[in-house]
Amino acid sequence: MTHPEQPRQASTVVLVRPHGTGFQVYLLKRSGQSGFFPGTYVFPGGTVASEDRDADLWLAHSDLDLRGVEKRLGDTLAPMEALAYGAAAVRETFEEGGVLLASRAEEAGSGMQAICATRKVKKLSKGWFREWAVSGGWHLQLSRLAPWTHWITPETFKPRFDTRFFMAFVPADQECSPDKRETTHGIWVTPEQGLEGNLRAETPLSPPTLVTLHELLQYKTLSDLQEEVHRRGWGEPRLPRLIPVDKGALILEPWDPMIREKDLRFDLALLKKLVLPVGEPFSRLWLYEGIWRPVGV
Repeated sequence: MTHPEQPRQASTVVLVRPHGTGFQVYLLKRSGQSGFFPGTYVFPGGTVASEDRDADLWLAHSDLDLRGVEKRLGDTLAPMEALAYGAAAVRETFEEGGVLLASRAEEAGSGMQAICATRKVKKLSKGWFREWAVSGGWHLQLSRLAPWTHWITPETFKPRFDTRFFMAFVPADQECSPDKRETTHGIWVTPEQGLEGNLRAETPLSPPTLVTLHELLQYKTLSDLQEEVHRRGWGEPRLPRLIPVDKGALILEPWDPMIREKDLRFDLALLKKLVLPVGEPFSRLWLYEGIWRPVGV
């Protein structure tokens, strides 16, 4: 019996900004050479690194103490784990998306400018995050992060990740931008625009990104979303099931009525007829011709 690969811990951040009375989210296109969903649009994120687990360092360089971390980001996570996920979220948001969720007591001055300039011309060195925080007296703004969802990659998928999806509202004085290495293009879209672009194969989405945008459709205004963020926790972990099908694959989400049934078979011709328009509830995503599409049961 083959045992599933142990998932690596990772953080993802849904970056949000006002747009009229509503809001937009920021999507990044992953490099075509990426080992995880190459060429698809995702939220910024990545694995929790060893430096993210230095609790003493980050408690000294964060705007929350351990009790504050537990209250803000804990829920189903132990405080130290929440701190590590939070540090990774801040680091990856900057490395991939160019937004730095951090502050310092003194005027930011060239410290912010220098690290932003370095990111634009070369890959940041290993350990830059620790060095930057200590030498510049920076503090992570963990209070800007909020729990959204907890995803675990399907057991048959490689590589696997145990990912916490955070939500953060982008500071008004910062701009998002891809790093031009891991991520090659960045766009601000409303949830509806992102989903429509996926069906047109213009902005192909990864499965968790697609599900997240669909869930965000229900929040019509920025205030609605902010109220939800204020009361939301991690919720139950979401472990989808991946099933190979002819010329593609099918993902059954945890709420699918057949998630635990054995020996499932799906007909290609029928799947083509079951593709759903934007906004229709779904529990299945079908990969066909490089695009994940919601399909009916």
